[in-house]
Amino acid sequence: MNDMMRIENALTVALAEADHQPCPPGLGEAMRYAVFPAGGRIRPRLTLAVSQACGDSAPVAADAAASAIELLHCASLIHDDLPCFDNAATRRGKPAVHVAYGERLAVLAGDALIVTAFDTLGRAATDAPERLPLLLGTVAKSVGLPGGIVAGQAWECEDRVNLDRYEQAKTGSLFAAASVAGAVAAGVDSAPWRTLGAKLGEAYQVADDLRDVLSDAEELGKPTGQDAANDRPSAVRQYGLDGAKKHLESLVEGAIESIPACPGQAELKTQIRAETKRFMPKEPARAVA
Repeated sequence: MNDMMRIENALTVALAEADHQPCPPGLGEAMRYAVFPAGGRIRPRLTLAVSQACGDSAPVAADAAASAIELLHCASLIHDDLPCFDNAATRRGKPAVHVAYGERLAVLAGDALIVTAFDTLGRAATDAPERLPLLLGTVAKSVGLPGGIVAGQAWECEDRVNLDRYEQAKTGSLFAAASVAGAVAAGVDSAPWRTLGAKLGEAYQVADDLRDVLSDAEELGKPTGQDAANDRPSAVRQYGLDGAKKHLESLVEGAIESIPACPGQAELKTQIRAETKRFMPKEPARAVA
């Protein structure tokens, strides 16, 4: 079974209870709408890639960690698109959850996905119970305080924002958790793996900042020009277009070089290099405002 099949199967199992009574049908539909069909699944694929590079000794735990991280990511997208934040009408090329199901169900669906993520991790305890506490802590810190994705969203509510701290929280934290969780699930020392995820997360955010300027909405599958419209910090605004591109390239190389020694190190380096090429922004499609 390839990585995408493992992830999709794990997500299907995680959301199975949303299909049955007494779950309100609208809530279950909104949750599934937010998760399926697949986006890039970049974060859960990173979890599985690291676990496999380290031996994949507890695949059930690895699958649970991967799906939990993706559920948390999908929840963050729902909340990010809400009228009180970005007020984005589309996501992944279709209407955002609050547009399709209403704002109230969107808030609840995001909340429910967060709870489902931790329920999914808890159910994996039978595979490697001794690894579960560290898995739970790793994932929880990537979401909560002081530097998880909730904190990252909260920085948008502040008058003064440190760009590095903002991007590390909003994007880097979940990527860092993805790489660390893969190592934890495989039963190896996880500390050396944090740099890989953190640098990939920052690179992905810089690439997203560039796409917000360089891409059109149809290509991106969501509104563009959001950073400027919402007066939001971004790498392009801080470094300029060329500076942001150079910063992105440096982060990608730093991520690849940070991969610790492991049985699958060479293959993982090749995989990460290929993956980062997929999210690199294309040449300018329009002038920068």
